[in-house]
Amino acid sequence: MGIFKNFLLKQAMKSKLKGVPEAEQEKMLGLIEKNPDFFKKIGDEVQKRVKNGQSEMAATMVVMREHQAELQKLLK
Repeated sequence: MGIFKNFLLKQAMKSKLKGVPEAEQEKMLGLIEKNPDFFKKIGDEVQKRVKNGQSEMAATMVVMREHQAELQKLLK
């Protein structure tokens, strides 16, 4: 991932994950860097649900539950 893109991703994460310890933010960023296509797919699905009228939080929860098995594999 390019340096500029990486910087923007970190800034976006910090704004969305206020209150989450920085070590956890770095862990999540590492997962995203290793699996960008997977996380892009999740983001696209969340945005599609938001456009259809769901709140961002509700859409995120539904999509994360749908991909729970894949996420658990990545976290191990």
